Amino acid sequence: MPRPTLLISDLHLSPADPATTAAFSAFLADTARQAEALYILGDLFEVWIGDDQLDDPFYADIARQLALLADTGVAVFFMAGNRDFLCGRRFTDEARLGYLADPTLIAPFGERLLLMHGDSLCTDDAAYQRFRRIVRNPLVQWLWRRLPYGWRNREAAQIRARSSASNRDKAAYIMDVNPGAVDAALCNANAHVLIHGHTHRPARHTGQDHTRWVLPDWHEGRGGYLKVSADGLALLTLAHEPWPGTTSQGASRENRA
Repeated sequence: MPRPTLLISDLHLSPADPATTAAFSAFLADTARQAEALYILGDLFEVWIGDDQLDDPFYADIARQLALLADTGVAVFFMAGNRDFLCGRRFTDEARLGYLADPTLIAPFGERLLLMHGDSLCTDDAAYQRFRRIVRNPLVQWLWRRLPYGWRNREAAQIRARSSASNRDKAAYIMDVNPGAVDAALCNANAHVLIHGHTHRPARHTGQDHTRWVLPDWHEGRGGYLKVSADGLALLTLAHEPWPGTTSQGASRENRA
């Protein structure tokens, strides 16, 4: 029987959250090894300030574990998120990952799936979208990578603190995906199933002509994954139980309520 495809996102790995690191290590050593492919849809790390972060043993070990999974024959792919968009060639080489553009289309088991991290869909958050355009500029990134590591580390911490303070004052809908942006992304890709993370609001939304699966975050080791198999799509906990409020299903429809 063909092996399943698995999708995860928003692990936010860091030395400050050992429970999530342990859960991820266990997932790579067991569940992921039963897959044909593993797709990581962004925010694997809490922060990534440049590939010299791999000089830290914690991050080097994460790359080593991913490479070990790839050595077993599982195809592993990475799409950058808003926390780790600076992951570069050294990281993908050491972790033996394929790097995915955002968005990307895949078609396991005949399912045409549009993969995104999800932050570009939050178009109601105008301030974030302006910030995103600045930091994704290749010239800005080129300059950033040439600054001293210690300065980058301190500045990244300050940016995260300012972002957290700003988000506390934002309405919930502003930080969620915009339905029009979802429609446009699916139309442009000629797809009917969208899979993304970023919002930390795991669910299966169904509606008239497409389905949107939102992947869970892994805060303190309480995570999950989307499984694509011959039986369809299923959002599961790390204990392999159905995620509350979802059912296994192939392509279906988006609920705007």
